[in-house]
Parts: sequence; structure tokens; C-alpha cells
Amino acid sequence: MSARVLVVDDIAANVKLLEARLSAEYLDVLTARSGREALDICERAECDIVLLDVMMPDMDGFEVCRHLKSNPRTHYIPVVMVTALDSPADRVRGLEAGADDFLTKPVSDVVLIARVRSLTRLKMMTDELRMRALTTREIGIQGPERDAMSDPGKGGRVLLIDDRPSSYERLAPVLGTEHDVDVEADPAEALFHAAEGNYDLLIVSLGLENFDGLRLCSQARSLERTRHVPILAIADADSNARLLRGLEIGVNDYLLRPVDKNELLARARTQIRRRRYTEQLRDNVANSIEMAITDALTGLHNRRYMESHLAALAEQAAGRGKPLALMILDIDHFKSINDTYGHDAGDEVLRDFAVRVRKSIRGIDLACRYGGEEFVVVMPETDLRVAGLVAERLRRAIAGESFAIEKGAKRIDVTISVGISVLDRGGEAVSVLMKRADQALYRAKRDGRNRVVADAA
Repeated sequence: MSARVLVVDDIAANVKLLEARLSAEYLDVLTARSGREALDICERAECDIVLLDVMMPDMDGFEVCRHLKSNPRTHYIPVVMVTALDSPADRVRGLEAGADDFLTKPVSDVVLIARVRSLTRLKMMTDELRMRALTTREIGIQGPERDAMSDPGKGGRVLLIDDRPSSYERLAPVLGTEHDVDVEADPAEALFHAAEGNYDLLIVSLGLENFDGLRLCSQARSLERTRHVPILAIADADSNARLLRGLEIGVNDYLLRPVDKNELLARARTQIRRRRYTEQLRDNVANSIEMAITDALTGLHNRRYMESHLAALAEQAAGRGKPLALMILDIDHFKSINDTYGHDAGDEVLRDFAVRVRKSIRGIDLACRYGGEEFVVVMPETDLRVAGLVAERLRRAIAGESFAIEKGAKRIDVTISVGISVLDRGGEAVSVLMKRADQALYRAKRDGRNRVVADAA
């Protein structure tokens, strides 16, 4: 799918020129002649990147950019200001308004296309994360948009990779006014340093004496632990070809020497804000996956996970010719605990019960809350005798120590009944295995509870 570029300029000739350049690169181009029209198009999520003129009559580009970046529905859309303004103060003003880049007219076609493609790649990656994170809102996890909009982009961990003292001794103190900065003067050690340091931003000099800075950037992009860390390259003014190559291999942004300190800080803040936003999106996705397979009250796996995982464990056991044991545990008279002491007390018992279950089984065993006060433990490579010993140990751990309720104000005795079955022959369905354990549990309850019964079939 081709990226959709919105060109915003009140001068028709400028719009036509950019439209022709971008269309020649097979990019889809939308146009807007005013800031208000641009905001409406972005609000409808009709573009992937905005090329924004600064000097417009109704609302200048700085104001348009501030509107876009303060709206949760549009703040993630990359904005490139394209303007005749060329002073460092103008660039900083644009970056502080939220722009992702600031290109000065006349813009080289090659530079323009490289920047558009680089930023739209990042936008599409963010879009994928945002789509995956949509379900987090449905399960009550707050999206990161408002935090991202209020984040000043300060207090980050920055690694400056530069082997020229005259350079890093000037840059590090500037960065240190807003961030925690480490300097790595040995490029051969830089990748290891970056991987171990949990950094929010890598700043790489492309003018390293005896090392290819672009190769270092490429290696950082290929390494799992640094793949998503933004890279800000610093290059000499005559390094356009290397910078364009850097954008192709994953450099996020760049600065030309001599470096303006305010622009350095502004670009670092931009990259750190984006890093934090995408990391929170990833965390939300991971949390939603965790919540989908975990019981919120006990922290054990839930029934959905158990049912899907049990089939795989049974198939694995059959393939290896090893037994697979399954226990169903039921807390005796649990309803009376809820009725007598309240549901909060019942929840306290369930949480403590889950802790005791974890302590009584191995790391390779699978413990799940099956529903209500019923739990399942699956034990790979375990025969009936060993499963019986584990179940008895667990029964004693529950019955041998009372449970604290009402935040420790009271203690009550709790017991469990356990039914066991073992899959020790190929071809048996897991539903049959579950049914046999359930029948054994029924016999344990029928025979007086607080006991372990194994299905001998």
C-alpha cells in the first residue's frame, strides 16, 4: 500500500510542484490550501504524513502543527515543515511545535523523498502497534496518547557515540542539561554498551575516525535489544549521500555540523517522546495478551489458556512416550466461606491458595484457575504415583495452615479435594483425561472431602 502524503500550502504553484515530485515516486498525494482544511483531513485519518508550509494566511504552520500534536486522534501523524525559513531558531520553533523535521526550500528531491519514506515507515509501524493495542481499551488499559502529548521528552537515557573529544566534550554537557548522558568513545564497544544500557536514544557521529558510523547504525537496527531505540546521526554538512543512506537503514533523525545546541535538544526530545510512546504501546499489547491468558484474581493461567495448552502437552507426551498427569482441585465448602465472611474474604482465600499451589509444584507444571473455586494442575512426565505424592503434599499444605482473611484480622481453616488422572497411553483425547480426573474428584468429595483420589483406569 502506497503512503498517503498531505501537502499543505496556500500557493497553488508550490502544491503542484510537490505533488508532481511525490507522485513520480508512486506516493498518493492529497492537498490542502489552508491549515483548517489540513486539520480536517488529518482528523479523518486520511494521510500518513503531512508536508506543511509555515507561512499561511489563516493559521500558520506552527499553529497547525501544535493543533495536530495536541489532538489524541492526530498527534502520531508525522509532520515535516517545508519552508523558506532557514535559521536555527526557526527550526527549533518548528520542532518545539511538534514537527518531526524542518526542511528548508529549495528542498532536494532526493532528501525530500528519503525523509518522507523514513517517516512513513515509522508511522506504519506505529499504526500496527496502535491497531494491536485497540483491545487494551476494551479491557480497561488506558492508552498512552495523553501521556505522550504531555511528555516534555526530558529525563531520557542517552548514549553519545563519538570518538572525537573536541566534539563529545561540547555535545555531552548540552545534552546533560536535560538527560542522563553516557559517552562511548570506542566505536568497537558501542554496540555492547548500547545493548546493555537500556537507552532511550543513541546519538551516533558519522565522522568516526576508524569505524563506519553507518555500519554501527545498521548493526543497532539488527540487534534485538537496540532494534527499537531511536538513532540521531550527526554528520558534516557535505555528507548528504551518507545521511540518505542512513535514513534508508533506519536512522530516525540527523543533525549537520556545526550543531546548534537548541536544535540538538529539540530533536533529542522529539525522539525520546516517540520512543516512550511506542514502548507504552508495546507494553499495552503485552499486557492485553497477558490479561487474555491470566486469571486476574489469582495470577494463574485461566481456563482458555489451559484448554489450548493441554492439547499441546498431551501431543508432546504421546510423541515422547511419556506420561502426563492432571489434577483437578476443589476448595471444600467454598460457598460457605463467601456466605459467612463475604466475597472479599473468599477472594483472599483464592489468592493465598494460588500462592500455595505455586510453591507445591515444579516450574514445568501448569497451574490454572479452571473456574470459581476449581483449579487444574497439569504435570508433564509424571506418573500416577508421583502425581499422588504431589497432590497429597499440596493437600497437607492447605489443611496444615489456616488462611488469613479480613486483612489478617481473622484466620479460617480450609481444605481441598483432589482428583487425579494420568495420560499414559497414546490416542486418548484430553477431554477423556479431564473427565476421568473430574470423576475422581467427585469420589473424593463423596467420600468425605479433604482427600486425594486417583483414577486408576
